[in-house]
Amino acid sequence: MKGSQAAAAVAAIVALCPQTGFAQIADTSAAGTAETLGETPTAPNASWQPLSRDGLALTLTYTGEAATNVTGGLQRDAAYAGQIFAGADLDLDRIAGMAGATLHIAATNRHGKSLSAIAIGNNSSVQEIYGTQNTHLALLTWQQKLFDGRFEFEVGRTVSNVAFTTSPLYCAFQTNAVCGNPVFVYFAGNSSGFPASRWGAHATARVSHRLSLHVGAYEVNPDRGARGDHGLDFGTGHATGVYVPFEIGYETGAQQGALQGHYQLGGWFDRSRYDDPLLDGDGGIAVETGGISARRFGRTGAYVRFDQMVWRPDAKTGGGLSLFGVAMASVKGRVPSNRYLELGAVLTGTFRGRDRDSMGLVVTDQRLSDLALARLAAARRIAGGDPKAIARHQIMMEVNYGAQLGRGVRLLPNIQYIVHPDQIAAPFQRKPSGNALVFGLRLSIDGLAFHGRSAKTGQ
Repeated sequence: MKGSQAAAAVAAIVALCPQTGFAQIADTSAAGTAETLGETPTAPNASWQPLSRDGLALTLTYTGEAATNVTGGLQRDAAYAGQIFAGADLDLDRIAGMAGATLHIAATNRHGKSLSAIAIGNNSSVQEIYGTQNTHLALLTWQQKLFDGRFEFEVGRTVSNVAFTTSPLYCAFQTNAVCGNPVFVYFAGNSSGFPASRWGAHATARVSHRLSLHVGAYEVNPDRGARGDHGLDFGTGHATGVYVPFEIGYETGAQQGALQGHYQLGGWFDRSRYDDPLLDGDGGIAVETGGISARRFGRTGAYVRFDQMVWRPDAKTGGGLSLFGVAMASVKGRVPSNRYLELGAVLTGTFRGRDRDSMGLVVTDQRLSDLALARLAAARRIAGGDPKAIARHQIMMEVNYGAQLGRGVRLLPNIQYIVHPDQIAAPFQRKPSGNALVFGLRLSIDGLAFHGRSAKTGQ
């Protein structure tokens, strides 16, 4: 897409995602997808873009997420995490006559605490905006479209989760089990998460108007996202391998007014080193011996996922009901979680005059592997508890209401419930972490939405 249109598409991805799906979103770049990792609340063409005619589109948003567990967990507490996102898309066709080329750059500032870390102990947070808590260069990529858009690639400093296993529907939720990806990809492979950028590339070939092939390759480097890393170290000295995701996509209902759907079959080859979830280097159980985890190499996984609009009462407003689902599994490797299921629904257009409000419901089921259960049982014995009282399944649920408060502000109050929090992040507990009832609230602000000019014309 043209750089002058990119900010409008970014805004549309989340603000109107339930009714548009991905089919009407032309920008499949990392920059376009990154804004789903923290909701952008504006309608298309609502942001101020004074330099759009010159090929420069700007994005400035703030996302804040509060959460408190009123029951369950390890203790009762509250936490707040926030993110400032600033980005620019440079249309190099307009600027320098380079047809089909766009330069994307973005930085984040993340701050605050995670309720899951301080009070629940599970490894899937209830605030998706938490992680890489500093000022960070999140994106610096070159996107190139060729053959009338039938083939495109993007290369530079980026992460895998903004291009793969993501959907605009996912960030209609606050839970990190869903937004901005099914959390399983981090447990069964070295998928990289926004905004901890590293070297990467991905390419998409559109075989037909319905069928597409998508593949990528991303550096695996433990230095990226570590404390003190601000995304400005472009070295690869400590890289441990490469992560290769792939997808085959099929789209239905692309014609105007049709109920759109997207179906994908994909997976990953993780050709990098990782820590064994149970054993140390000498073959003992690491939580018992205190030894360093054994280093392993190579994992693979597979998934199927879909989103489908099933009901649209009014084609003019675009609102309606969309369903989505995911099934993921580990195929090879030693992993703490070996299966993940997700099913959800998003309704946009809730009441008369509230065409851009939304309601969402999602349920996820994460199955722990035998290795994870053995590790947790050993830690429970050390703490003096019953090692048999460990659940294999962690079920996370969220129900929410998204209220659009004018052009640039959106509130998402939500209720989350966690059955059998996995305690992977806090294993040395005498008793299981109680089922947690969490009240959450997300605030999204588009800093460019209040000027009142058109993103397309800049006027």
